[in-house]
Amino acid sequence: MIDTTTFEEHRRMLFGIAYRMLGSVADAEDVVQDAWLRCSQVSTPVENPAGYLARTVTNLALNRLTSAAATREQYVGPWLPEPLVTRPDVGEEVELAESVSLAMLVVLESLSPLERAVFVLKDVFGFSFREIAGMLDRGEAAVRQVGSRARAHVQARRPRYDAPAEVRRRVTEEFLAACLGGDLNRMMELLAPDVTAWSDGGGKVKAALRPQQGAEKVARFLAAVIAQPMDDPRVHAVDVNGRPGLLLTVAGRPDTVACAEVEDGRITEIRIIRNPEKLRHLPPP
Repeated sequence: MIDTTTFEEHRRMLFGIAYRMLGSVADAEDVVQDAWLRCSQVSTPVENPAGYLARTVTNLALNRLTSAAATREQYVGPWLPEPLVTRPDVGEEVELAESVSLAMLVVLESLSPLERAVFVLKDVFGFSFREIAGMLDRGEAAVRQVGSRARAHVQARRPRYDAPAEVRRRVTEEFLAACLGGDLNRMMELLAPDVTAWSDGGGKVKAALRPQQGAEKVARFLAAVIAQPMDDPRVHAVDVNGRPGLLLTVAGRPDTVACAEVEDGRITEIRIIRNPEKLRHLPPP
C-alpha cells in the first residue's frame, strides 16, 4: 500500500510527468488526484513506490491524451499549453521549478503519446528503459527504439536559447514598457527580424488564427491588441514556466499570459495565451 506521506513525497514528480504529457495544469492535477484515489485503495505492499506511482500517472495521462486527440484536431487557431505562472521571487518553492518552457512543451506535443511518455520518463525523470517497459507493458527493445526516435525528434526541434535569466527579464521588461508606451520603433528594435508570435484564444476570445511573423507585423499586431479598450487593465511581472513573462488582468481577472524567448538581446518568439479555459487555474495576482 502507499500512504499519504509517501504519495506527497512524490507529488511533484507525478505532477511533472502529467503536465509534460498533457500540457494542461488542470488535467495534470486531475490525473494526480486520480492516481491517489487508485493507489490509496491498494492493500498489498509496494516495493518501488516511485515506479508504481509513475506508472499509474503515465497510464492515466495516456488515456487522457487518447480522448483529447479529436479535440486538439478541431482546435481553433494555434494550440499552446496551459501556463504555470508564479511571482518572480517564488523560485524553487513551487512546481514551476520542475517545469519546462512553453516552447519545449510545444515540441513534446509534436510527439506521439507513446513517444512522449517514454521521453518524459527516461530523459526527464531518469527511469531506465527496463522500468519504462514494465510501466507500459511493452518489450524493452521496443521501448528503447521508441525512446531513440523521440530523443532524435526532440533534439532536432529543441529550443536553443542561451540568454541568461537577467537578460531575458531585462529585454522582456523593456519590450513591455515600449508596448505600453505605444513606442512602435522601440518595439521593433527589441524584436528579432524573424520573430514569430503565437496567440491562443481557442476560438473563445480575440486572437490571431495564424502565427504572426516578422518584427513589423508582430509589433503592429501587439500594438493593436494593447490599444483595445479594457476595464481596469493591469500588467503584472510573473514567471511563466520558469521564464520572465507577464500577466494581464482586466477587471481583476486574468485575461492574458505572455512569455518571450530571447537570443542575442532580441526577442525571437512570443507566446500569448488568452483562452479563458487555460487561465482559470490562475489565482488572483
